[in-house]
Amino acid sequence: MKLKTFLFTLLFFSVNTILAQKPVVTHVVTHNRTTITCDATKGENPFPAWGVFPVENYPVRKITMHVTLGSPDYLNTAHWDYLDFITLRRKGGKNAKSLNYELGRMLTPYGSIFGKGWSWKWQVDVTDFAPFLHDSVEIEYNHSGYEDKKVGWALTIDFEILSGTPVVVPMGIVPLWNKGYKYGDPKEKIEDNLLPVNYESVHNSALNRIRIQHTGHGMDKPKGCSEFCKRWREIKFDGRTVDRRDMWKDCGNNPLYPQGGTWVYDRAYWCPGDLQQPDMIDVFAKPGRHDVSLQMEPYTATDNIQAVENISAYLFQYAAPKQKTDVAVEAIMVPSDEQRFFRLNPASYIPRIKFRNLGSDNLKNLTIVYGTEGFAKKVFKWKGDLPFNQVAEIALPGEIQEKDGLNTFSVSLTNPNGRKDAWVYDNDMKSTFTAPPKFATDFVLQLLTNNKPNDNSIFLVNTNLDTILKKVPQQLEANTLYTDTINLVPGRYSLSLIDTAGNGLEFWAEPQNGDGHLRIFDMKGNLIHAFESDCGNGEMFSFKAASDFVTDTTKPKHAFSLHPRSVIDNTTLSVVSNRAGNLIVQITVDGVIWQKHEYKDIKNALFQYDLSHMPAGRIVLEAFMDGKSLFKGRLNKSKRR
Repeated sequence: MKLKTFLFTLLFFSVNTILAQKPVVTHVVTHNRTTITCDATKGENPFPAWGVFPVENYPVRKITMHVTLGSPDYLNTAHWDYLDFITLRRKGGKNAKSLNYELGRMLTPYGSIFGKGWSWKWQVDVTDFAPFLHDSVEIEYNHSGYEDKKVGWALTIDFEILSGTPVVVPMGIVPLWNKGYKYGDPKEKIEDNLLPVNYESVHNSALNRIRIQHTGHGMDKPKGCSEFCKRWREIKFDGRTVDRRDMWKDCGNNPLYPQGGTWVYDRAYWCPGDLQQPDMIDVFAKPGRHDVSLQMEPYTATDNIQAVENISAYLFQYAAPKQKTDVAVEAIMVPSDEQRFFRLNPASYIPRIKFRNLGSDNLKNLTIVYGTEGFAKKVFKWKGDLPFNQVAEIALPGEIQEKDGLNTFSVSLTNPNGRKDAWVYDNDMKSTFTAPPKFATDFVLQLLTNNKPNDNSIFLVNTNLDTILKKVPQQLEANTLYTDTINLVPGRYSLSLIDTAGNGLEFWAEPQNGDGHLRIFDMKGNLIHAFESDCGNGEMFSFKAASDFVTDTTKPKHAFSLHPRSVIDNTTLSVVSNRAGNLIVQITVDGVIWQKHEYKDIKNALFQYDLSHMPAGRIVLEAFMDGKSLFKGRLNKSKRR
């Protein structure tokens, strides 16, 4: 008994010593540029690995799982958008029982146009699984699909663990629905399989958190379910609706673009090239008997019946949060060089941040101190009504000050509800950002519309949000070149291209829409910036206009256009540069070079290529200027009828 008391006292002292100290960030990397490929014979290929996580009683405040896919070292990058699962298989060693908890769900990008050295990083909060992420843990990445082993990905999974007082004390987990459920099948109705789950909550539990990952797949008739059909989902707790939403996602706004496939098409709650963020529904209830149910919108397919709703859902039980006031910075979205905020940056004004209320009291007010290091800080008084565990995304007033090159931006949250924060270590955050480029105050803006100008608008705006230039659909004609000379006063500006159809100025799968572009030239005709035409919902570009700025023409700038890209025989490559260079064009099928063309002293030129002798299917054209790969475009060749 004395020994047990001594050990308990030692454990209590050790844990509280850690809690009292400044938090520590630990990284556990289970997969480090692991080459993953498909197993076409099975349609899935698991890649398990063990990681050593903190010891059992180590206090965990937050766990973020970072997932990186890159081009593999010795293979070409994979092509298709497959559904992959990241699963916590076992805890405690090879002889431990199987847990099979889904931590994350990756929808791989269309990678055919990604070159060597490419990579992209995503992240998701997996703190709910903290009780199982201790000691030896087996993490499995299961890659689905049917591509051959000549293509793949370089996979890295990195768990970032922040020590500290848990926001709420975990008390148990209840698996809910975890498999693929047929949808629209008149012979196997989804409601007959998605049955309500009854459970007895743990004594002293108060918070019931439903965490759900859900994607739709298949292509039936008449609605194209479940990949391309919008349908609602409703979750009830003890008969009361606690969540109802349309299962649909806007893919034209994906920060990872362009991709070598139909990435712009909206889908059933997922997009190619995305680590899905789970839905989190918090319900406070007294301990006792409870039931949870999930209902899908009623639907019956008539042909090609294959739709599947792939669902992974758990209910986590927690004690009630003890702290009344507790707020945390979730993200600095603007300014930031993080890839997930690529569409929002660089930016010249209006910082954007996210913060989360972790206190039991609704967050009513907050003081935010922010600014670029090396410059005077600004103060913003936020007011609102934010419940527990909910996130607010806000825009902060003012310009974003910077020096040339890299900068550090900081945010600090103070005085939540006019009180002291219960845990101050997540009140501060810093981001690294690159200053927007500088331009001369006078330049030329060139817009070539495609065949659908009614989809497009352009706005040039200053820091006061005054519109300096706009082009709206009523002003635009199809397939027309518009050239405007812009004269600005020194200052910060943003130029935005908006596409309401979500398919940009050019999209390879829709050649009938034509090929447009938006480019900026200096007063001598040198290219200084080119918007990406395959941009989905559009693109934003910020810059600083300076009266004494002179364009450095020794730094190469290039713009490429390839059209049409759904072809039977011919396609045309357009090259626009600010200086002459040596151009090499390679045309490949599955990594094998079919054509290679070399050109000397190319600045502005058009090249036509005959593809009639090449096989039908995916073709990739890659352009190298002075030995550097600068453009990779996907074509799709059809057989002549």
